[in-house]
Amino acid sequence: MLMAYKDRKYQRSRTYLESFKHAFSGLKTAFIEERNLRFHFVAAILLLFCGVFFHITKDEWLVLLVCILIVIALELVNTAIERAVDAATDQFMVEAKKAKDVAAGAVLLGAVISSIIGLVIFLPYIWQWLN
Repeated sequence: MLMAYKDRKYQRSRTYLESFKHAFSGLKTAFIEERNLRFHFVAAILLLFCGVFFHITKDEWLVLLVCILIVIALELVNTAIERAVDAATDQFMVEAKKAKDVAAGAVLLGAVISSIIGLVIFLPYIWQWLN
């Protein structure tokens, strides 16, 4: 049986500062516990270094930063969906698997498109640097 919201141990944040603390706690937890998120962060740092190294344009920086944000945000949403599904049931359910697979597919789609955009941005710089 579900408890009334006010009886729960965790209640809504009372201040914006509490909300930010919860958000940063979520980022920290995801970073520590999710290997794929750590991979995306490492990739993002490498791309930022490449952007500095190749002196990409302001417009290219904006596109690169949006791509990084999209992939990391999708990974965080995927993690949240996986955790919620796992909390809801400990038994195998086809619909739970589908929810997790669709969320993972969103991350894959974002990563593939972002990779293509990264290639469009960086390949001309790499080609010029090699020649």
